[in-house]
Amino acid sequence: MSKIIFIKSKIISDIDSVVEKWKTQNQSIVFTNGCFDILHRGHIEYLAQTSDFADKLIVAVNADSSVKKLNKGDGRPIQDENSRALIIAALDFVDAVVIFKDDTPYEIINSIKPNVLVKGGDYDANCIDKTDKKYIVGSDVVKSNGGKVEVIQFVEGYSTSKIEEKIKKA
Repeated sequence: MSKIIFIKSKIISDIDSVVEKWKTQNQSIVFTNGCFDILHRGHIEYLAQTSDFADKLIVAVNADSSVKKLNKGDGRPIQDENSRALIIAALDFVDAVVIFKDDTPYEIINSIKPNVLVKGGDYDANCIDKTDKKYIVGSDVVKSNGGKVEVIQFVEGYSTSKIEEKIKKA
């Protein structure tokens, strides 16, 4: 199989059947999500650390329509959802990528019930107030199924917004 075909095969529309297969093989699953508009060092460190929590890493990438709802700026997303998904799928430690159109990945989390749910440093794994910006969507599902919720600290100085600002100044 060519490398590009292998990478594209990691972008999955029916994630439930893949997860079911992994679970029957006693593989643990870690899940995270994000826009991943311009891949940078912070993303790489975050995703690599996330992959260490389980046997299989699933990354849910916000669809273009979902990114626009997040108010990240008029020009966002910079790259389309298929390009962003392909770039994430190209990472060796990522096992599956799914694109989601909803405002949050709750439905995916509720469906696959990962063993571990991971988010970045601006969230709080212990927050139970669903109206709080620090609340991790789907944490209730993961915890009620005996899973763990983890937070990985940001790598200071790295964000898509900062890169975008730097490009505009150049």
